[in-house]
Amino acid sequence: MAFNKSSSSFTYTHPIIHPPPVQLPLEVMAVSLLISHFTPLISLYLLFHSTTLISAVNITHLLSPYPDLSDFSDLLSTTTVAVDLSQRTSLTLLAVPNSILRSSDIIRRSPSSTNIADVIRYHVLLQYLSLNDLRRFPPSGKLITTLFQTTGRATNNFGYVNVTYDGQTNTTTVRSPAAYSQPPNTATVISLIKTLPYNVSIYSVNSLIVPYGFDLLASESRPPLGLNISKALIDGHNFNVVASILAASGVVQEFESDEGGAGITLFVPTDDAFADLPATANFQSLPADKKADVLRFHVLHSYYPLGSLQSIVNPVQPTLATEDKGAGSFTLNISRVNGSVAINTGIVQASVTQTVFDQNPVAIFGISRVLLPKEIFGKNAVIDNSPPINGAPSPITMNFPPELHGPALPPGSREELHSSATVRSVEFAVLCIGLLYVFV
Repeated sequence: MAFNKSSSSFTYTHPIIHPPPVQLPLEVMAVSLLISHFTPLISLYLLFHSTTLISAVNITHLLSPYPDLSDFSDLLSTTTVAVDLSQRTSLTLLAVPNSILRSSDIIRRSPSSTNIADVIRYHVLLQYLSLNDLRRFPPSGKLITTLFQTTGRATNNFGYVNVTYDGQTNTTTVRSPAAYSQPPNTATVISLIKTLPYNVSIYSVNSLIVPYGFDLLASESRPPLGLNISKALIDGHNFNVVASILAASGVVQEFESDEGGAGITLFVPTDDAFADLPATANFQSLPADKKADVLRFHVLHSYYPLGSLQSIVNPVQPTLATEDKGAGSFTLNISRVNGSVAINTGIVQASVTQTVFDQNPVAIFGISRVLLPKEIFGKNAVIDNSPPINGAPSPITMNFPPELHGPALPPGSREELHSSATVRSVEFAVLCIGLLYVFV
């Protein structure tokens, strides 16, 4: 209260009362502090795992709810293209309905053609395309890479497709970029079947699309090669050990039966390579089924001449053992190192030293090391200090746990490949960053 002389009046001023500060229990303060510190870590973890789960896509599982696409799904499996797709994180699949496939002379008359697998690969675009993406293509079109282009068997840029959009008719067309290619070389998108945003789109189309230069019907009349693999190895000299092992295991008949399908590529170790096996990799002590797995691990279920191996874009390749044991297992990492073809198993690296035999559909290459799968030998690190054979690059020897080995990306690779090693490495990095944030 105050007296104002000029106005002869009293002025009353309310005192400002500040409430006492609220004292939170120590337990509540501790929880609040932990939440504030760990929120960024939890957010990073959930964000990372959401993208990881999306990237692990089983394409045939995605197609299973659609019975009208069952024949196309079967082709994905029988040609092992589905195994190739298990390594991909961004793709658009052009699926052909049963009614169209069953009316196609290409499929009916050439079920075992060497080229059928590549035709199916031509329907896999290595880019995620939403409906809005399709509608943004100009009438002149845009070239999109297909899985077929990555095999090295495509002529020039004919492993690409040209995707166009007509705004007046609201039609998306996919065709071979070669204007003079033989039909069927064009397909129209019918509808969107399924999409996993930013990872996978599946569309149905009204026709098969055959890459330029393919003559599938003519290839049906090609006489079988009937190659005696054991004899070819003996005639090649310096491959007596692997020839005897193949004959004793019985898998050589399995390999020869695959000659008439998509073809095969064999990597056969030299006699010196077997002599240089370290004591930790006792091949002869393995049970018969494991020996057979190791031998199948040396075979790709497709014909690759040397030039195709040298220019291969997708380095992670499934083997015959992959088909038996499941997608993602028993794969080889193939790349070009110092001018040579290098084959990395995750615990040892070999190089191609010579061509033993090469006639479509069979290619046989001599290699400097025995290919040891980490699924069998991973618990015993392979240490090999022997000098390189015939001037081949020294092998990469590692004694890390097998789960830390990820596929190496060669120059020119157009896609990031997510392996289990990469996933674990990034998880570990995220954890370290989070802990650093908490304690700092």
